[in-house]
Amino acid sequence: MELWHIRGEQQLEGSCFVQGSKNASLPILAASILCPLRCELLHVPQLRDVDAALRILRHLGCKAEQSAGHVYIDSTQLSCSAIPHELMVEMRSSVIFMGALIARCGEARLSLPGGCQLGKRPIDLHLSALRQMGADIEENGDEISCRASHLHGAEILFPFPSVGATENAMLAACTARGETVIHGAAREPEIVALQMFLRSMGAAVGGAGTDTIRITGFQPKKHTACRIIPDRIVGATIACAAAASGGDVELKGVDPKHFSTVLYFLNQAGCDIISSTRSVRVRSAGKLYGIGALETAPYPGFPTDAQPVLMAALLKAKGQTVITENIFENRYRQVPELLRLGADISLDGREATIRGVERLRGSALTATDLRGGAAMIVAGLAAQGETVICDDGHITRGYEHFDRCLRSLGADVYLEY
Repeated sequence: MELWHIRGEQQLEGSCFVQGSKNASLPILAASILCPLRCELLHVPQLRDVDAALRILRHLGCKAEQSAGHVYIDSTQLSCSAIPHELMVEMRSSVIFMGALIARCGEARLSLPGGCQLGKRPIDLHLSALRQMGADIEENGDEISCRASHLHGAEILFPFPSVGATENAMLAACTARGETVIHGAAREPEIVALQMFLRSMGAAVGGAGTDTIRITGFQPKKHTACRIIPDRIVGATIACAAAASGGDVELKGVDPKHFSTVLYFLNQAGCDIISSTRSVRVRSAGKLYGIGALETAPYPGFPTDAQPVLMAALLKAKGQTVITENIFENRYRQVPELLRLGADISLDGREATIRGVERLRGSALTATDLRGGAAMIVAGLAAQGETVICDDGHITRGYEHFDRCLRSLGADVYLEY
């Protein structure tokens, strides 16, 4: 169990580099097994989810080592195509290994993945895409068995732009015979990052960042290297913390386009946003305004992962904000905890109404999921007195040394293990 101790109402000042992206790292780690390969990955965050992915790689027979932000993988001796339940349940993204394993081994055996409990997140689209490429898939309770002597190209149409299903289809298609076209593909920056890595491995893939991706062949290489893109949700979280606390913070190494919708609404709330190619500066007097209404949507819309932290930033904003959550039905798990701080939030189905209060008071909270836990930190930074967050490791699944990062900006935060 981890305890986050936060003494609020300290302005944040200074600059920090934003960690590598968790959601870009995980599919790239899975992609490393597509062919016998030695690869070096730079700017990989040290996180529980990354540790879980490395343990899966080692179980499959690969060498996988991490030192600071550097990861080395040797998948030449891959010897297994089954992932045990105890490894699968550690993170939601473990399902991404399914497409890579069936592409490399012609088979994959695994169980339903774990991760934050944000409501129903079925993998039907993943399985449908693999079946269209010729995979024979059997489901027995939580166990999934996939086999394919030869995958073939296919025209795949997703009714919803699922990030995970897009990634799984891209991985499986690399070794398929013929052309695979993915229509309705997710457009997130992490999809573009995966495409760049696959190209460095020898895959002929294009279209990432649009809703149509084509994979036409694979000439495997024996060695490659890549640098993981910065984490746009961590960047958004720090920006929201600066907005809520007041101050002047520069985020270095980020791409403002990756979280432009978050920056837009922070600007609407009263922050000064100064962007350049590789940095964002957020200046806030700590006196924000309600932003009316916003809805979460697939990229390039407002990201569901940033919804809890923006909500937390607006708890003391003058006026009202109405948020409609369109991605997950259980994405408001942070709300009962934020109410303990004195927030005024009402829920009606997928709609949350936030009415700004004059002050928040520190309290004892319990983190229920990754982004909800981050939201509690943001709220605690804006509250009077001490806030203590009890967390069963959710926050450290996605935020690397977050307490150190916030302290470097002047926050009174420490993490007790």
